[in-house]
Amino acid sequence: MSALYKDRAAAEAAVEQLKVYAQPQRLMILSCLLGGERMVSEIEAAAGIGQPALSQQLAELRRKELVSTRRQGTQIFYALANDRVELCVRCMEAMLGGQEAQQEQLRRAIEPPGPAVPARPAGAASFVRVLTT
Repeated sequence: MSALYKDRAAAEAAVEQLKVYAQPQRLMILSCLLGGERMVSEIEAAAGIGQPALSQQLAELRRKELVSTRRQGTQIFYALANDRVELCVRCMEAMLGGQEAQQEQLRRAIEPPGPAVPARPAGAASFVRVLTT
């Protein structure tokens, strides 16, 4: 992937993708699905989103290929569509969820590696300088 400032089409595609995430109910549904596959009734109870709105938001998430479905009898199970969606939702939770431990973990994961620091001797030798006469 190239830097977004180098590719306008990629930047526009990213913006369109972010618009899907930028709706509170959809983001709540995706966050709920981080815990694994769920039935509609489980999502409704966990996220507190009423049935009509939940169905509408799930349909949009299906259209945008952020969730996958599995039918078992009359029940439909929803899950995050792929690892990319999971990573995106986890990053948003870490960045925007206000939990400092998650923010620090995310920071360490995306920080570019720093220059290698030469090993220093441990113990008394670490602060003693030998003078020659």
